[in-house]
Amino acid sequence: MSIHSHTRLLIHLIWSTHKHEKLINSKFRILLNEFLSKYSQDHSFGLVTSYVNADHLHALIDMPADQSVASIVKLLKGASSRWINQQEEQGRKFSWGRGYGAFSVSESNIKSVIRYIGNQEEHHLRKNYKEEFDLFLHNYQVDSGNR
Repeated sequence: MSIHSHTRLLIHLIWSTHKHEKLINSKFRILLNEFLSKYSQDHSFGLVTSYVNADHLHALIDMPADQSVASIVKLLKGASSRWINQQEEQGRKFSWGRGYGAFSVSESNIKSVIRYIGNQEEHHLRKNYKEEFDLFLHNYQVDSGNR
């Protein structure tokens, strides 16, 4: 990449477990966040913050210029599901569901998105995953027919 290329591409990623099942217990949620942070560092892309819920994940990524959103999601989903399945305590086969949501974040909204991701427990007292995801699709004017 040329020294003259500069990018700042912030993407809020959301994806769920297979069939939206609540498969990730509180211990694994903490460990998985730590795994994702280390994995992102090792693979040279910026994980600004993440939060693992029992049935879905939120991550704010500072995208590198030489990778696509799809390739980052594939890396994160693949590596994290392999890691979860290697843990003896998991007890059953784990997999993420198909697809994901990727939503652009402006520089002026970074702090509010970080707060939003960090307040997932409180947020999900009012909305479940499907309601939350549908609201993202609506707010970003994404046609939900191609999900």
